[in-house]
Amino acid sequence: MLITVTTTHRPATDLGFLLVKHPDRLQSFDVAGGTAHVFYPEATEERCTAALLLDVDPSATRQPRSETFTLHQHVNDRPYAASSLLSAALGKVWRTALRGDSRDRPELAATAIPLELHIPALRCKGSAEELFGPLGWTVAATPIPLDPQRPEWGDSRYVDLRLTGTLRLADALNQVYVLLPVLDDAKHYWVSPDEVEKLLRAGTGWLAGHPAKALIARRYLAHRKALTNEALARLSDVDSAVDVEPPAEAAPRPESLVIQRRAAVLKALADAGATRVLDLGCGPGALLGELVRDRRYTEIVGADVSTVALEMAARRLHLDRLPDRQKARIRLLQTALTYRDDRLKGYDAAVLMEVIEHVDPPRLPALAAGVFGHAAPATVVVTTPNVEYNVRYPGLAHGHMRHSDHRFEWDRTQFRAWSTDTAARFGYTVTISGIGDHDEEVGSPTQMAVFSK
Repeated sequence: MLITVTTTHRPATDLGFLLVKHPDRLQSFDVAGGTAHVFYPEATEERCTAALLLDVDPSATRQPRSETFTLHQHVNDRPYAASSLLSAALGKVWRTALRGDSRDRPELAATAIPLELHIPALRCKGSAEELFGPLGWTVAATPIPLDPQRPEWGDSRYVDLRLTGTLRLADALNQVYVLLPVLDDAKHYWVSPDEVEKLLRAGTGWLAGHPAKALIARRYLAHRKALTNEALARLSDVDSAVDVEPPAEAAPRPESLVIQRRAAVLKALADAGATRVLDLGCGPGALLGELVRDRRYTEIVGADVSTVALEMAARRLHLDRLPDRQKARIRLLQTALTYRDDRLKGYDAAVLMEVIEHVDPPRLPALAAGVFGHAAPATVVVTTPNVEYNVRYPGLAHGHMRHSDHRFEWDRTQFRAWSTDTAARFGYTVTISGIGDHDEEVGSPTQMAVFSK
């Protein structure tokens, strides 16, 4: 799959300074899904084109099994049609350009320049004009025929997309980064709460005012209702802001609940003096990344029942590229928390961040026995949603939970009862608090218990 970026802003070869990739060199990068190559098909003073070609590893593009086509997971369009795989490659290879940074040409990075972006093959569900048009692009989305030799067969679901406009390069790349998976209406990886931050960061300056922002948020976040609601609520805050210079004493907008939750967990671990830590139910490794960056943690274990999640965590941590000394601090284990596992014994602390609500209630006693009774770390940090707060989320229907995989969501009384009972049975004391904005009527969106031996 391929994307090209062309400018005629003179000297056009300054595009290389903005992308931080030299026009005279072919460069290759390992990315999620394959290998990305950056090269310049043309580079003159008058016109310069940079190409990002993603050579997809077919083993990374397997699709869910189909009852009607058993080879669907092996025979598909993923290696050829632009998708979230290309967005991910763009986000890694042209990261500096996405941020709008340029050490050598800072003035140019802040300037709108003539651009043409070309994506020869894009699976397009909906109208590219409706998504890119409001952003100032001239959009040419040419349908690709199923077979040029057989016009009676009609067009395929793919288009040849060409965008022409005058924008900052950073804005152009961020818009494509978000809207490629939106047009495709699919993502090649599990969408975690971190994706809200990615969407809002890439959408800075253009998404809040986009007439299709609800569609963009819903598709970008893989139709996960709770994440979509959070993103739209935060975009609405931006929408409703008065367009005047804010007073000097105005408070900054609070951080997202995801960030606040991780910060609260990290503070609890630091307060406990832990150096050897278990992240139980680690998922794709968001908390592990924070732990690795803090040198106080000498041994870090991520454990999850899902091997796919552990593979994602390994990629997120770049385990294959870490120096041996760094790699020695980290282990990833496949295990079920409802069973006793000797590999989890003897640690200073364990974290179950947004984990227990994914366990069937009849299995919770087994989880407690395995974690608090058998592994028995000195400190256990548990966070879980507060169901009372759900009424504060627009669009979350009464009686619905925040995630389709949640087996339950507790109110504050239920969580306190479980926590105090668990602490008494296994020889811990427990302190319970809230995370996020506190509402006098319904409490905080997340509740946290810190158990100490």
